[in-house]
Amino acid sequence: MTREHSAGGGTELGRFLRARRTRLTPAEAGLAAGSGPRRTPGLRREELATLAGISIDYYTRLERGKETRPSPSVVDSLARALQLDDAEHEHLRTLASKAARSVPEPRTTPSRAVRPGVKLLLEGIRPYPAHIVSRTTDVLAHNPGGLRLLAGMEQWPVKDRNIARYVFLHPAAHDLFDDWGNQVRGCVARLRALAGTDPDAPDLTRLAGELLVKSPDFARLWERYDVKAPAHGRKTFHHPEVGDLTLGYQSMELEGTPGHRLIAYFAEPNTPEYDALVLLDMLGSEPSPARATSAHEPSRRSCP
Repeated sequence: MTREHSAGGGTELGRFLRARRTRLTPAEAGLAAGSGPRRTPGLRREELATLAGISIDYYTRLERGKETRPSPSVVDSLARALQLDDAEHEHLRTLASKAARSVPEPRTTPSRAVRPGVKLLLEGIRPYPAHIVSRTTDVLAHNPGGLRLLAGMEQWPVKDRNIARYVFLHPAAHDLFDDWGNQVRGCVARLRALAGTDPDAPDLTRLAGELLVKSPDFARLWERYDVKAPAHGRKTFHHPEVGDLTLGYQSMELEGTPGHRLIAYFAEPNTPEYDALVLLDMLGSEPSPARATSAHEPSRRSCP
């Protein structure tokens, strides 16, 4: 992440408030639109302050980072005025709590080691594709189908295998996901939530900085400041090797290793989708030169 995007004036609390304010229209807030053109998209500061029952001066100082200790009641009032859902409301509370701390919390380097028992679980749920990802969506471990499902990722060196990088920069991603737009929104939301609590984390700044430069789509979604992502549901893939298939998926946090998640895909046995997963597992198990590439070797192709 560039310094302009990570600390370009104000605080994460102020940036979140500004992003949500500009997305809420007067009509959605129950206000009359008024006459004449509006220079500001969404609500004006004075409109949001009125809805939240606080002074315009106090709200302006909050948004600009001049005030960093809003009370819980003010946070709750702002959440109601902005019509935040539960996940967004909790994120606002977290940002307010972080802004109030005069001394930053010590930073710890997140572990990238995957426990042997977790690797056994990945093998045990075959042919269901599954992978372990870090808090910034680096692929830390996978079973054969868990890598092969993301068509073309196996051609990248191990160090480059990242879900967010894949969906925005790999040429196969647009065609692979039936709803690419929803997929990328979820990726950005997870990274944005992390940016709110640890904006200068080296693993995040490297990835977000790369994507801000290389992907206008990422930059646009980053500014929206969505902070929630679906943890389960269904996804449809147009896979170049096994055809079209709709799979259920579940994302689960792994206790004992902060930031690690297991993402698994599944289909009912005795269905065409299940048969496709069996084939995908077989294809992923086949040795190939691409799979043998060392994480320290240069890639045969660079990310676009």
